[in-house]
Amino acid sequence: MIALPIFIFVFVMWILMIIGGGILVLTIAPISVSGYGDLDRVLSSGLQAIIAIILVIIWILVLSKMKKAIFHKMLKL
Repeated sequence: MIALPIFIFVFVMWILMIIGGGILVLTIAPISVSGYGDLDRVLSSGLQAIIAIILVIIWILVLSKMKKAIFHKMLKL
């Protein structure tokens, strides 16, 4: 049963990736900026990229904290 926390970690990692993909497709992809002429597409893409990068950083921090907690529990520190 010592491997159970690792399996839970991997499962949560996959769930976060699936949820993240859904969030990106459903909410971030339709974002558009208008009123700036030729810069509309550049600003829209830049905004979408910034939001996506922030979400990736948040997911990495969550997984890192989970990993640390799992290994501390396994090593009884």
